Amino acid sequence: MDFGFTTAAYVVAAVLFILSLGGLSGQESAKRAVWYGIAGMALAVVATLIGPGSGMWFLSLVLISGGAVIGWQLANKVQMTQMPELVAAMHSLVGLAAMFIGLNAHFTIGYVDGISGAGGMSADDIGSFAALVAHKTQVEINILRVELYLGVFIGAITFTGSIIAYGKLAGKVKSTAEKLPGGHMLNAGAAALSVICLVWYFNTGGFLPLFLMILAALFIGYHLIMGIGGADMPVVVSMLNSYSGWAAAAIGFSLGNDLLIVVGALVGSSGAILSYIMCKAMNRSFISVILGGFGGTTGPAMEVEGEQVAIEAEGVAAALNDADSVVIIPGYGMAVAQAQQAVSELVKRLRDKGKNVRFAIHPVAGRLPGHMNVLLAEARVPYDIVLEMDEINDDFPDTDVVIVIGSNDIVNPAAQDDPNSPIAGMPVLECWKAKQVFVSKRGQGTGYSGIENPLFYKENTRMFYGDAKDSLNKLLALID
Repeated sequence: MDFGFTTAAYVVAAVLFILSLGGLSGQESAKRAVWYGIAGMALAVVATLIGPGSGMWFLSLVLISGGAVIGWQLANKVQMTQMPELVAAMHSLVGLAAMFIGLNAHFTIGYVDGISGAGGMSADDIGSFAALVAHKTQVEINILRVELYLGVFIGAITFTGSIIAYGKLAGKVKSTAEKLPGGHMLNAGAAALSVICLVWYFNTGGFLPLFLMILAALFIGYHLIMGIGGADMPVVVSMLNSYSGWAAAAIGFSLGNDLLIVVGALVGSSGAILSYIMCKAMNRSFISVILGGFGGTTGPAMEVEGEQVAIEAEGVAAALNDADSVVIIPGYGMAVAQAQQAVSELVKRLRDKGKNVRFAIHPVAGRLPGHMNVLLAEARVPYDIVLEMDEINDDFPDTDVVIVIGSNDIVNPAAQDDPNSPIAGMPVLECWKAKQVFVSKRGQGTGYSGIENPLFYKENTRMFYGDAKDSLNKLLALID
């Protein structure tokens, strides 16, 4: 198969990937966008398998089949609440793949040099990539070394960073921010060592500088993510997504694969843009996020006065029956309880009674960008009543009832009132301005981020304790 078909297929696949990313920005088009992505990836794989330099068919088919079986099992086994850690785990595999491909490119350069110097077997007889390397000039070889070095460096950071992110999201690693003695100086030292090793590797092509860089990069990925608190994990997942894209793009240059370069750039840039948007939503510095130095406090947090007042389902139902306007704020607690279907049924009953019911979605609600939107779409909540924070924040003073389901930081007034709070300055949903606020929560704990919420102590707030799904089912039976 000639290069013309492969190039044309890659162009079509790239267009499909762009359409997929564009469609994922809206709930209405997301399902169609997923199919665009599936079609693009299928076309890219087929074009690669039958294109120039193809070979090892049996091994390729075995690996593709094995990956498909594992992916199918994971898709059917993983709950929606586990999606954030699954995404983080997938990012680690991208980083690991980038490391392996970069190392393979390094050893191939050495092997080609060896057989060329010995005057033995031609590189054309040992594989397409080796043949490609054999026809490169010394300048091109040096460029290839830089490309593979960057791919391995970014891949190593992505690998260990994603593993730590997975651990924090899955509760296997402490969610609090932890740094080794020396903090950022350790990261800076590891980065400086990587730059020195780059110069060393560029001039010698030896394995030792590449190996030392891998150790430094693995440490950077580990230490960066360990230094980030649980409240900021949605941004971390997005940033790791960006890192994995740039790793793929760098490896695409090494392999001379145009589609891998394009796809890597798309993933890297879209992840970076999303991270920037989320940083704005959390009032974080984008540069500070990249360096892993955000989420700290500047002094003692303000003391919370008052007490949490509980309410039963009957009281919440009475307020809802009397209300004309209702806003529901979902959070990770709704995902944990798998309460989205009960929420959807509650909304249907209230709307059938002529009440104005809407959802308020914060950009970083849950532990993954778009987490709440996916859950509500799964429960068939109408798209037009699901509003972003900027669209609905001004409406809270005119709202009769707000129901908060398993949210903490995104409805925390300390972000505005306490300059020493870890979330100081973060834009939040100002639900406390509504006439009545009901918070569905398991207990009186501070939640995943460990930050106290003064909302729970306000006079117009009542705590609706219990599992969200069970509480809402009790509530449904009381709605007239």
